[in-house]
Amino acid sequence: MKEEIAESKPALAGVRILDFSQMMMGPLCTQTLADLGADVIKVERPGSGDWMRSMPMVGEFVGRDSAAFHAFNRNKRSLTVDLKSDLGRKALLKISKQCDVVVENFRTGVMDRLGLGYDDFKIANPRIIYASGSGWGAGSRMADQGLPGQDLLVQAVSGVMFHTGRDGDPPTACGTPIADFAASQSLAIGILVALVARDRLGIGQKVETNLFSAMLGVMAQENFAVMNQDASFRRSRTGIASCWNDAPYGNYRTSDGWVTIAMCPLDKLGSLIGDDELGELDPWNHREEAKERIDGCTIKRTTSEWMETFKEADIWASPVKTSRQTIDALIETDSGRLVEMEHPEAGRLKAIACPVSMSETPAIDCHPAPLVGQHNDDVLGQFLSKEEIDALKESGAL
Repeated sequence: MKEEIAESKPALAGVRILDFSQMMMGPLCTQTLADLGADVIKVERPGSGDWMRSMPMVGEFVGRDSAAFHAFNRNKRSLTVDLKSDLGRKALLKISKQCDVVVENFRTGVMDRLGLGYDDFKIANPRIIYASGSGWGAGSRMADQGLPGQDLLVQAVSGVMFHTGRDGDPPTACGTPIADFAASQSLAIGILVALVARDRLGIGQKVETNLFSAMLGVMAQENFAVMNQDASFRRSRTGIASCWNDAPYGNYRTSDGWVTIAMCPLDKLGSLIGDDELGELDPWNHREEAKERIDGCTIKRTTSEWMETFKEADIWASPVKTSRQTIDALIETDSGRLVEMEHPEAGRLKAIACPVSMSETPAIDCHPAPLVGQHNDDVLGQFLSKEEIDALKESGAL
């Protein structure tokens, strides 16, 4: 039995997803599922495709597409269809009869107006799982006001910006689109739960999440304190890394870089860095003074010297690295956290591997993000007749 399981396909093999999502939240969700074996058919605009393709990072492209597009769209097949075309809409509904999941992250109501909403797909396939991601959530005050549901705006409204940075500084955004990433995984979890429910109950359903709810969840402990302790916060003037933590929680300059210290009793830390009076300070009420005193000590030695000291003393500490330093280290150690793929235009590419590890049903071998419409003939040939495909091409729906 063990040998049979070991030779089995990836866990989501046989699950087919019709993916209308663009930008980050939806594509990262469906890429996670594709990595684990799902057949993801990415539906794109004819010609230009997903908007993310044309958004360069640091002013450059990888091949003809953005690095961001490559990062979120591997292991998918690209199908171009004009969603405003009647023939295109009918073709997509027919294809959905042999799909398990539909994923979209347009503004609320867009897919319904196109005749591609949950009710439309449910008629075509009553067992369909319709996963919808948005910025604010359908019916929310922000959505009703027409506020665009974009990551930076959600960071601003959710409170995370006022929890980041130093007192006196402007509100500070996270260095990566954290709301998109959090919501993408919430949506993936919802889809997987709905697949389990369908197997048990035989029913399809609609699954929804949004960036705002995901960010509120990311800040669950802070929000719980606000609601149940009547707590207030103030960012640290000196750089304690969280409004809610005491000293020494934060980053400290060394003679050649930075080191991060998480949690450590001040008396223990003081004895290591040469400040025996540090332990006399209250780590919460005197956290600013403690931070300044620690800064005055760590600057005297290199990062590697401090890391050796902290490691021997079992202190929770780490060096602060740039992205380049992190990636170089992964490449040097031949880390399983990286994958390589051969792209037809951009050549050999490296990417961050799927973060989910499965002992018996491993993730699939990686294939690069597709070119626009690269799999039109392949995908349509699975679901439509030659006559139907020819009609789509002649109408310009592809």
